Amino acid sequence: MGEIVLIRHGQTEWSANGRHTSYTDLDLTEEGERQARAVADRVKDRQFVAVISSPRHRALRTAELAGLTVTETTDDLVEWNYGEYEGITSAEIHQTDPDWWLFRDGAPGGESPAQISERIDRVLGKVRPMLDQGDVALIGHGHALRVVGARWIGMPAEGGGRLKLGTATLSVLGFDHGRTAIDVWNSPCG
Repeated sequence: MGEIVLIRHGQTEWSANGRHTSYTDLDLTEEGERQARAVADRVKDRQFVAVISSPRHRALRTAELAGLTVTETTDDLVEWNYGEYEGITSAEIHQTDPDWWLFRDGAPGGESPAQISERIDRVLGKVRPMLDQGDVALIGHGHALRVVGARWIGMPAEGGGRLKLGTATLSVLGFDHGRTAIDVWNSPCG
């Protein structure tokens, strides 16, 4: 069986500042481009049967700099829609809603945990049969990919809140005795 290789995009100005970034389409910073190029060394020996990316520029640019040819883009891999919380930090949100937690509460005017789970489940449903032919890369965003990890091992979206994921990191989802497993998580590329 193949493995799913998750690649979070390189740093953007907002990711560096902790600002929630879903539909705002930002470029990578200079550091983000360096990070994305470092991904190439980690994936150069893999033969991917598919490279599926979020259509956001930061994800596509990360794939390009990592030397990967995107075979498909899908809106199902875009970042969690933060709605009214787009562009602000968790610290700012906690000033008015101290108990807020994205993975449990979702975002006002954005997506709920059930909604992001639904689209991530579509991605995994599409990818799983591909693993019979080899590895698949998914290139996307921090919170959405954390939900991918949680859903892969049968946890609700809330479980993704326990899976920290830095920029330009590589994670590997696979199998252990026929059951889904996380083989590598949040491994820096450079």
